[in-house]
Amino acid sequence: MSVPKEYLFLLGATVVMLLLLLGVGVGSLCSIIGFLYPSLQSFKAIETKQKGDDTQWLIYWTVYALFSILEAFIDWLLYFIPFYYAFKLAFLLWLMLPQTRGASFLYETFLRDFLKRNESKIDAAIDNARKNAGSVTEEFVAAGADLASKGLSAAAKAAAKKD
Repeated sequence: MSVPKEYLFLLGATVVMLLLLLGVGVGSLCSIIGFLYPSLQSFKAIETKQKGDDTQWLIYWTVYALFSILEAFIDWLLYFIPFYYAFKLAFLLWLMLPQTRGASFLYETFLRDFLKRNESKIDAAIDNARKNAGSVTEEFVAAGADLASKGLSAAAKAAAKKD
């Protein structure tokens, strides 16, 4: 007894829609969909000699990264929006599908001008963060080394007292 493929597809689509509406595992589902298909298409674009498909996927990753950063900052607020993950999934599909080219639309309409206008400020902020991260790392390593030397010294004293 074989089940027609159409019925299997409808069953799978129904299960996915129920999961989305009920909120079960939807964050992971959105992440998988937001990464899996675009990653595969990016790989294919890298392996072709055409430049247009590379640009399309670079634009997608730029828009996706900015969306993810925005989402991280307002995550506490998104919790209160009903069916947020259903909307997010629809948004991600709109961004990535070649039929809609939503990422290109957002990039060309909003992001390109914003990024060009603020490019020097963004570069300066990244340089500043890199410098601060270096000094913080140096201080952390120095504190760790100091703590380790004090710990070894205390262990040596404790071992000497036992003898």
